[in-house]
Amino acid sequence: MMRQAGRYMAVYRKLAEKYPSFRERSETTDLIVEISLQPWEAFRPDGVIIFSDILTPLPAFGVPFDIEEVRGPVIQSPIRSEEDLKTLHPIDFEKLQFVGESLRILRKEVGKQAAVLGFVGAPWTIATYIVEGGTTRTYTTIKSMCHTEPHVLRALLSHLAKAIAEYIIFQVDAGAHCIQIFDSWGGQLPPDMWERWSKPYIDEIVSVVKKKCPQTPIVLYINGNGGLLERMKGTGVDVIGLDWTVDMADGRKRLGSDISIQGNVDPAYLFSPLTALEDEIKRVVQCAGPKGHILNLGHGVLVGTPEEAVAHFFDVARSLKYDAQIDCNLVGASNLVA
Repeated sequence: MMRQAGRYMAVYRKLAEKYPSFRERSETTDLIVEISLQPWEAFRPDGVIIFSDILTPLPAFGVPFDIEEVRGPVIQSPIRSEEDLKTLHPIDFEKLQFVGESLRILRKEVGKQAAVLGFVGAPWTIATYIVEGGTTRTYTTIKSMCHTEPHVLRALLSHLAKAIAEYIIFQVDAGAHCIQIFDSWGGQLPPDMWERWSKPYIDEIVSVVKKKCPQTPIVLYINGNGGLLERMKGTGVDVIGLDWTVDMADGRKRLGSDISIQGNVDPAYLFSPLTALEDEIKRVVQCAGPKGHILNLGHGVLVGTPEEAVAHFFDVARSLKYDAQIDCNLVGASNLVA
């Protein structure tokens, strides 16, 4: 589950009281390992995701940031001009040793019982924070830069693509079995703009990583990706993550059977009666088809999610067998109230 380690778990909240700084929790090897293993020890999912953040590597290539309680990520010196670009430098892995050490320990801890999963942010998504100076609802500064300072934005995205590709290889070398690229805010672009301002840089990353780590599967997830599925497939990744707003049967039909898909149970279903959650899991699995499907949520676990629902999600997943004779859209339909 995306965000399977985090605030919905009581053990995490207890640890966060002792270590209130998110950056300390996500940049200290012992804490990263402990938090990453919390959901695995509780629920035994098939994947253990390193506890980290897509912004974690920023200081390693020249972009310092803070995380404030209310505002979230804050970048005091946004990059919006050629002069600002001079602060960037090649990624320095000495500043990311805690990531490599954590992945190596996680590999030893779980052995062959689970896959160890790493992740990164896509260049466009990382750039939204660097240009806007933090989180935004409108993306007006970076979107206007596409027209007012395109050469600056292209230079930034190119630098990010190189650094992120190297960061993926670093994670794989340290023990990650699989990498997910989060273009979380790629869905904020119109499809033709995504084609120009996000896809080429994801293409570049995938090309570099595939040459160095040909056996490592790459997952691409975009929040709000219903209008981008076919374009996402063109990046050459191995798995397309569907968000919960895409109908799984429609997503499989559009993408075909020659690529794997991930998802896409609505995280809000974990607040529903367990029978409703179980029906939805079965429907998603049936609609995804007989092979090439990683069951997951369509977005991260929500704060306040009952732990018993998360446990039930994994229990149901382990119990399922695909039945080609069943119409996926009829699974659980009898339990829905008109």
